[in-house]
Amino acid sequence: MSEIKLFSSIKIRGVTIPNRVVLSPLCMYSANHGVASDWQFAHLSTFARGKTGLIFAEATAVEARGRITPGCLGIWTDEQADALKPITSFIERMGCVPGFQLAHAGRKAGTKTPWNGGLPLDEDDAKAGNPAWEIIGPSDIPVAEGWVIPKAMDKKDIGEVISAFANAARRAVKAGFKVIEIHSAHGYLLHSFLSPLANKRNDEYGGDIYGRMKFLLQVVDAVRDVIPENMPLFCRISAVDGLENGWEIDDSVILSKKLEEHGVDVVDCSAGGISGAPLFRVNNKGKPLKTNMDRGPGFQVPYAEKVKSEAGIKTMAVGVIVDPHQAEQILQENKADLIAVGRELMYNPFWALHAAQALKADPEFSMWPEQYKWGVNRRGKLADFKGLRDEVLDKEAVASHLSDIYNQK
Repeated sequence: MSEIKLFSSIKIRGVTIPNRVVLSPLCMYSANHGVASDWQFAHLSTFARGKTGLIFAEATAVEARGRITPGCLGIWTDEQADALKPITSFIERMGCVPGFQLAHAGRKAGTKTPWNGGLPLDEDDAKAGNPAWEIIGPSDIPVAEGWVIPKAMDKKDIGEVISAFANAARRAVKAGFKVIEIHSAHGYLLHSFLSPLANKRNDEYGGDIYGRMKFLLQVVDAVRDVIPENMPLFCRISAVDGLENGWEIDDSVILSKKLEEHGVDVVDCSAGGISGAPLFRVNNKGKPLKTNMDRGPGFQVPYAEKVKSEAGIKTMAVGVIVDPHQAEQILQENKADLIAVGRELMYNPFWALHAAQALKADPEFSMWPEQYKWGVNRRGKLADFKGLRDEVLDKEAVASHLSDIYNQK
C-alpha cells in the first residue's frame, strides 16, 4: 500500500486537519439549560487525547425550541457559548481541530432522553420541571403516529430560524470552533423541509426539489456570511429517506451541487430518520431493508461515494465504520475524503491511536500525548516480549530483559 491516507492531513479552506478520523456528533443529553456541563468537557477532551483529527461537539440547538430533549446542548445565548471555550482550547492544545454542529430538531423536538424511552414529553416531565414546548415543522404532519403535531412554519418562523442559525454560527466562532457543520439529516428540521414525505407546502418552500431545498440553502447562505472565509463549512444530509416516495440519492447529488455553489465544502453523508424509524439502506433490488441487522459495515459509504463522484464535492463517510483497514480502504478507493466514527469512538475513544498502530502508521507512538507516550511505548515492547516469556526458562534473563525495557531513556 502507498501512503496511509487515514493518517494523512487534509486542508480545507484555511484549516488543516491532521488526520482523516472524525468524531461524528454524539448527543449527550447532559447540558444544563443548554449550557455545557463537566460531562461535555470530559467527553470531548477524551477524543482529543486520543488524537481524533476533527472533533465535532454534539448536535447543538440554535434556539430553545430546537432541542431534542431538555438536556440538549444549546448556543442561543452568550453564556452557552462561553461554556464551550475551555473545550475548544483543550482540543487545539492537543493538536486536533474542534468542530461544531448547528442543529434544530424541528418535528423531533421535545422528547425524553433515549434511555427514558425517547418519546414526547408528557405530564410527568412537566411535574419534574421539564414541560413540553412548541414544535415546528414544514407542515402539520407529526414525525410518527402519537407524536406531537407540529405547527406548520410561516414566513416569520422561517426568518427567525434562519437568524438563529446565523447567530449561533457567530457564537460558535467566538467560542473557538474551527469547522462548522449544518445538520440537515435524520428527520430534523432542515431535512424535513427537503423530504416530500414531511414537506407538503404549496408555497415557495415546498413543491419540487428546488422549492424544498430553498430553506436549507438560505440557512447555508446566512451561516456562510457570518463565519470567516477561511473556515470550512460542512453539511450533514440524509442521502436517502429509505422509504417509498421519499428523498432519493439522486436528489442528494442535485442538492450537493447546490450546496457547493453556496459555500459548503464537505457533504457528510448519513441516511434515514425522516419517520423516526431506524436508518435504512437500499438492497440490490432497490427495496428498503428495515431492520438494524441490515446495517452492515460501511452501509452508508456508497452514498458518500456517489455524491463525491457525481457532485464533485468532498464527502465524509459514516455508518458502521469500525475497522482501521476498512476505513483506509474507503479512502484509498476514493469513496470519501474523511471518515466519521460515532459509536465505535464511544466504545474506544482512543480508536484513532489504535488504528495508527494497526496500520503501522505510528510504530514509535509519536502520535500519543507526551504524558502517555513514555509509558505506552514501554508497554508495547513489553507486549512484544510477553509472547516469548512462557518459553524462556532462564528467569534471570527475563528479569534482565524487563529491566532493560524500563531503564530505556
